[in-house]
Amino acid sequence: MQQPQLLHEEKVFKDPVHRYVHVREKLIWDLINSPEFQRLRRIRQLGTSFFTFHGGEHSRFNHSLGVYEIMRRILETFEGRIHLSYEEKLLCLCAALLHDVGHGPFSHSFEKVFRYHHEDWTRAILLGDTQINRILRRMGDDFPKRVEEVIAKTYDNKLIVSLISSQIDADRMDYLLRDAYYTGVNYGNFEIERILRVMRPHEDGIVFKFSGMHAVEDYIMSRYQMYWQVYFHPVTRSAEVVLRKIFQRAKELFAQGYSFAQEPVLLLPFLTDKVSLSDYLSLDESVILFYMQMWRKESDPILKDLCARFLDRNLFKYVEYNPRDYRLLAELKEEFQAAGIDPMYYLEVDTTSDLPYDFYRAGEEEERIPIMLLMPSGELVELSQRSEIVEAISGKRRFDYKLYFPMDKVLALPEDVSGKIRERLGVMEDA
Repeated sequence: MQQPQLLHEEKVFKDPVHRYVHVREKLIWDLINSPEFQRLRRIRQLGTSFFTFHGGEHSRFNHSLGVYEIMRRILETFEGRIHLSYEEKLLCLCAALLHDVGHGPFSHSFEKVFRYHHEDWTRAILLGDTQINRILRRMGDDFPKRVEEVIAKTYDNKLIVSLISSQIDADRMDYLLRDAYYTGVNYGNFEIERILRVMRPHEDGIVFKFSGMHAVEDYIMSRYQMYWQVYFHPVTRSAEVVLRKIFQRAKELFAQGYSFAQEPVLLLPFLTDKVSLSDYLSLDESVILFYMQMWRKESDPILKDLCARFLDRNLFKYVEYNPRDYRLLAELKEEFQAAGIDPMYYLEVDTTSDLPYDFYRAGEEEERIPIMLLMPSGELVELSQRSEIVEAISGKRRFDYKLYFPMDKVLALPEDVSGKIRERLGVMEDA
């Protein structure tokens, strides 16, 4: 059995959300100071949301420390209620700290174009030739694999998995509070102190005392509002569309043998689909922004225009779109093409959806573990059976469709052509 290896003195990070992040274990301190973890300072937590909420510049480093701190507090709450060995506690803390370590620059947009998944890179960082792997192996050669299994939700102790990945977990609680703080909105605020006080370990998961039901309701509604008011904001999505089109154009030009004035050396592995772990770790958002600055001077008119749009926040406009109206989209593509505006890069339908809460549905591809209430009698009851608020949104997936296009290019067309396109779009002036 491994003995605790503590720092001579507790380290603390001043944190605007949790006030302090406390570190006692040397292993955790060394993980934080590893190059792979420090890289997260250079990757924003909210991707392109800073175009909409200028305070949303915080990093995945901030968030990862916050998830670790919530996990640390959960384990304190569980003291005397369940026995976890020192190694199991450290496993929880490491999984919380490292759950996002595989994220790349502008993660979701980058992944869509280059067809990578940050979960795969998280696994590679934990199990590959990295400083993080060497630090974790101090707890035993199998310890990195155990951390990876907790994050991947395949670990045999489902209680430990649920603390980092469930419908109410350390990850979600931190990003809601943190993202609300940095974006300046109130939607994501909920009583985390109350939730932690009523959280209880129970067999293969966590449950919540019935007396704390309203705090859990508040959390569910906070999540609902944050998704639609912040994460899915149409301006943020416009920036993501432009960003995807930049990556798409660079990929297309490279495939055509285009000669870049500034060879994108650090992106070549992605353009050739031969990416090593070292290649991936060398990439962060400062690298992407550097190439955008170079590409805005390229001779290719589409790449230079898209990069200038992203850097100068001259984003696409949008209108509501009915996915059943596929003929409208086909006609608009033809009209854009005829007008000299390439619809592949300047006309895009963006779809988003969210399921704020769901109860257990056996056999579904993504089985969601329900939130259970612990009644005074000791009986367990699923949340939506007692909460009318949660029942009203349970199992109801909401979709949103937007059609994005460059209004300035449409307005620059001859009046008869511009007017026809704007009429189809239902936009008669530059809003």
